[in-house]
Amino acid sequence: MIDATEKTSKAGSPLEVLRVFLKLGLTSFGGPIAHLGYFRTELVERRRWVSDDQFAQLLAICQFLPGPASSQLGFCLGLLRAGWFGALAAFFAFTFPSALLLIAFAAALPLLSGPVGLASVHGLKLVACAVVADAVLGMAKKLCPDTQRRSIAILAAAALLVVSSAAAQLLVVILAAIVGALLLRNVTGINDTDSMHIPFGPRVGAILLLVFAALLMGLPLFSSASPDLLTVADVFYRAGALVFGGGHVVLPLLQDSVVTTGWVAPDQFLAGYGASQAIPGPMFSFSAYLGVLLSPEHPWLMALTALLFMFLPGFLLVAGVLPFWRAVSNNSVASRAIAGVNAAVVGLLGAALYDPIFTSGITTPVDIAIALVAFGLLVAWRVSPLIVVLWCVAASVTAVLI
Repeated sequence: MIDATEKTSKAGSPLEVLRVFLKLGLTSFGGPIAHLGYFRTELVERRRWVSDDQFAQLLAICQFLPGPASSQLGFCLGLLRAGWFGALAAFFAFTFPSALLLIAFAAALPLLSGPVGLASVHGLKLVACAVVADAVLGMAKKLCPDTQRRSIAILAAAALLVVSSAAAQLLVVILAAIVGALLLRNVTGINDTDSMHIPFGPRVGAILLLVFAALLMGLPLFSSASPDLLTVADVFYRAGALVFGGGHVVLPLLQDSVVTTGWVAPDQFLAGYGASQAIPGPMFSFSAYLGVLLSPEHPWLMALTALLFMFLPGFLLVAGVLPFWRAVSNNSVASRAIAGVNAAVVGLLGAALYDPIFTSGITTPVDIAIALVAFGLLVAWRVSPLIVVLWCVAASVTAVLI
């Protein structure tokens, strides 16, 4: 059994965690996969907060659960380093730089009304086309390695193209979990052989899981048809609780909640998603941008509500599961159910790639050309998403001016 202090440096302070994660929050470009590399370099190799084995265990937990994997991993690293205040410091420092940038972009969006401004916003929609197409391709290779899981993904995409709603998405996820548990016999438990010393026990973990479930079932009782505070809390909490497979999957979940209802215009939604590719930090910061658009009268309050409730379920889950991780990781039924859900997530994102991303972003042959080059930049040349954003915006503006 690995102890949390073995082969690592001594416990630190919340201020230390805040300082280190602020650096990461300002410099971690490239999305969730890149974030994991930044974390390992900074916290395992350079600072030795945890060992390689402990880092791998934490990463396995975060990938096993719904939620933003890189942010959950940062939360756990802060927790092990400096307790609950360390976990909160890691979340705050890693998330708020990107959230503030997206809040500023939401405030500036009404100013982008001229031809150049509109073309820039359209370019950001083309960014979404390329980024989500790349995400679908990458996730399909990783999460659908066999015929059974590819079939789940295809059927999920087909169902959601016919009936696109938040309820349909939830039903597809539940059915995929059941099918996975029953049919994916080639998927086994993670067989983790080591465990970490967690700074709290199963009782606290159980309380956190009960709070997660209570909010998931209780918040809908107070929601309404208008985007008031409790309704926004419910919408973003449910999205954060159901995001398996990476931050990009939040797109279809939120699209049905805030665009289909008419709260946010499709162009505004995709422009913010595109802008989120150009900044460091977690994809879930996109929620702060949407919060500003949902309440122009109280932008900061709504942005903070959307942001906190987007991240909260993932943090409650990962902290709640930590004391029980060994038993869960060895459970083959749970592993098969998660594999089925992950396959359905590929289909969910594939359906979103067509509607609303392709249908809203691609309007001319020039748009197709710009998006194809952007896709090539990501897939063939593996450049930074920031370069892809600059290309799409510059090409879109140029197409308007010439």
